[in-house]
Amino acid sequence: MTEKKFIIELEKKGITINSNQLEQFNLYFKTLVEYNKKVNLTNITNKKEVYLKHFYDSLTLLFYNEIHQASTICDVGSRAGFPSIPLKIVRPDLKITIIDALGKRIKFLNNLLNVLKLNKVTATHARAEEYAKVNRETFDIVTARAVARLNILSEFCIPLVKEKGIFIAMKGQSVQDEIQQSENGIKILGATLISDYKFDLPNDGGSRNILIFKKKVKTPNKYPRNYSKIKSKPL
Repeated sequence: MTEKKFIIELEKKGITINSNQLEQFNLYFKTLVEYNKKVNLTNITNKKEVYLKHFYDSLTLLFYNEIHQASTICDVGSRAGFPSIPLKIVRPDLKITIIDALGKRIKFLNNLLNVLKLNKVTATHARAEEYAKVNRETFDIVTARAVARLNILSEFCIPLVKEKGIFIAMKGQSVQDEIQQSENGIKILGATLISDYKFDLPNDGGSRNILIFKKKVKTPNKYPRNYSKIKSKPL
């Protein structure tokens, strides 16, 4: 996806990219590729692929009007800043916290935030389940993209969501098995699936699913459990 195609495809979805934002995406790409030589952040470094499978893909969250003005967002396991940094570039009103368990990624993200001159974004070195124990039910929205299977991911993310807030899981093509396996656990954690948006990326970029879960009631205090228990015995 060229930069021109990137702009055109987003305009089809009602998203306008101005010259300053386009320059921020260009700086993002350059910084990512340069830093990736030292730290493995992504296997995708071709410019057209980055614009399609990282930048555009991240912005698909804005296609469904689920992210309201001035929302507080926690991006769990963000790696190189996806989907949170593209969202912040296009939606400066958002207040974003990024969590990642690898310190080298957080170092990259803090450098990136400085390069792009983004404010109201915090990159935190932490495991999600540990962060949730002291920051539970803090965010309007919690997002995660390609982090873990849903029955594990839900226990990382849902405890961070405010009551009446939403958890958004960005998934690939096949999700029905994951949904079925996680259904009971998601209910225990206080949420329920309200939307499953299915679509294809442009340029044969692959199929995607965006799962939206509504937090109906508070998560019981015993969740999240320790990582070893979450992984070995998903809810």
